[in-house]
Amino acid sequence: MKKELAAKLHSIETFGAVDGPGIRTVFFLQGCPARCRYCHNPDTWEMNSGTAGILTVEEAVRKAKRGRPYYGPSGGVTFSGGEPLIHGEFLAEAIDALHEEGIHCAVDTSGTYFGEKSAKVIEKADLVLLDVKHTDPVEFKKLTGRDMDTLFRIIEAVNEAETSVWIRQVIVPGLNDTEEYVRGLKEFIRAVDKVEKVELLGYHNMAEPKYEKLGIPYVYKGMKSMDGERLRRLQEIAWNPA
Repeated sequence: MKKELAAKLHSIETFGAVDGPGIRTVFFLQGCPARCRYCHNPDTWEMNSGTAGILTVEEAVRKAKRGRPYYGPSGGVTFSGGEPLIHGEFLAEAIDALHEEGIHCAVDTSGTYFGEKSAKVIEKADLVLLDVKHTDPVEFKKLTGRDMDTLFRIIEAVNEAETSVWIRQVIVPGLNDTEEYVRGLKEFIRAVDKVEKVELLGYHNMAEPKYEKLGIPYVYKGMKSMDGERLRRLQEIAWNPA
């Protein structure tokens, strides 16, 4: 009998509207190798933390089918985290099963992990949401605790598979909130073949209580959230299809 694949689950969001196109069921999987300074879900870092239990392929399909009446022509399922690519074997089988039901599948990756099954997952996915933590290797390592080679391997994999990509970048006051940086980001992502969208996400400080509860020092404690008007101006520079 074939072993049923499963992944450690952090949480599930139904009617998600910000993790890919349309309305989506979002599965947040547990475990991440990065330690991003502004991470708003530090409770997803440890593989054996969390209280939501285990997600099997069968359960993922069952829950995803519940939301199908609301997906419309563009919605579907997004696997996020944590870092979902850690669960590569599970993701590959889950995407196949969801595709059999005609459900669109996106994978939201931090760009900080690339494993044995990552290329297969990227090839099967309909869309990759790729978070570019920083365009400079030194700053990337400082921000995430990880080397940048994983990001380049993901870019190589999405190009080889011709998978559509949404680029995401968190904009942090004093770190990367300049027009110069955003113009550099535009140049950096020219290496990605099928970019459908670029989203700049404003830093917010709503995670501070989580860090305090978990006893984790928060590097950006006291920093104000990103100014909305400035973020809109930078977004116009980053992505103006016209």
